[in-house]
Amino acid sequence: MAKIGLAIVESILLEYGKAEVIRRLSSPFWFQSLGAVMGMDWHSSGITTSVMGALKKSINPLSKELGIYICGGKGKSSRETPHELFKIADQTGLNGNELVRASKLSAKVDNTAIQDGFQLYLHSFILSRDGDWAVVQQGMSDASSTARRYHWHSENLKSFVEEPHTGICGINQGKILNLTSNEANITRKTLMGMTEESPDRMISEIQRLVMPNHHEVKSKDVDLKRLGSILWLAHEKQPADFESLLLLEGMGPRTLQSMALVSEVIYGTPSRFSDPARYSFAHGGKDGHPFPVPEQVYDETISILQKAVAKAKIGETDKQQAIKSLHQIAKNAEQDFIPNMDFEKVIERERADSWKYGGRTIFGKEKPPRNEQLKLF
Repeated sequence: MAKIGLAIVESILLEYGKAEVIRRLSSPFWFQSLGAVMGMDWHSSGITTSVMGALKKSINPLSKELGIYICGGKGKSSRETPHELFKIADQTGLNGNELVRASKLSAKVDNTAIQDGFQLYLHSFILSRDGDWAVVQQGMSDASSTARRYHWHSENLKSFVEEPHTGICGINQGKILNLTSNEANITRKTLMGMTEESPDRMISEIQRLVMPNHHEVKSKDVDLKRLGSILWLAHEKQPADFESLLLLEGMGPRTLQSMALVSEVIYGTPSRFSDPARYSFAHGGKDGHPFPVPEQVYDETISILQKAVAKAKIGETDKQQAIKSLHQIAKNAEQDFIPNMDFEKVIERERADSWKYGGRTIFGKEKPPRNEQLKLF
């Protein structure tokens, strides 16, 4: 896997450049396709660990030549990410503090601001000598023994705490505590407002409102000791924004959940929003269900991988096996869509936008909605 992964990355670097390597790794479907080409089963959750481990092993010894660096990894390796980033910053002149902050925030968001039942155990930070970066990290659910993968990309990132992902792969859980939702803006502002209040006053108010057993939010739902300590710390530090609040020492999932529940009780702000998980590793169906196949999207995925494999410095047997995997990818793209529990809105959007990406079914090419057709003229 390390050999073929390096060969593919080298080929993409030569033809498209460093920024494209970072961009591709931030794409959930492309990443899954790369894993299949490198020899992993299409549906295996082990793709994330195996692909990132293989790429780090093969790319990092050649980082100075390639201009691509991979930090972090699984378990203990993930905790080495800040040290690795500072080392790379010293070598390249990049801003190490900004890179480390991006690494910590992406992990904090997916483990704390989004509480979907998945605990992060893998964090990989990929960056180029030019400063472009991507994050690929994965969480595991003890309840279902399933994995969920989170993708980030610096290129179009406008906020770490408002719809920041390029994609999240997993089965949608419906309504969860998701403070990265656009709809959670008022809740984020209210949580910031709580840090400006006197901690004594806040705790007194919380005890009065939360403790009675008749209330919807019970005392067992709120850890008053942890909440009190974080309110004191936040009041002292005065975090400038929600990102800084997340990064406060001691701000874990349970503490943020307590703050969100208290905000809901006292200020009436909602704490549960739509799960941002969108992708189940497929591109639609040829019969138009769940939405038309966006040919341009997966044709581009397969085309780039085909070119990379063809030019890769690997043996013919490896190339043949990789091309065979690509054929399977194309087949799975049409057949292996697994609907999520609360996927209707996503499917509706995919249908509406299908014409933009060359959407096609057995009935022909998708046409833009009438209002879009008028714009074209």
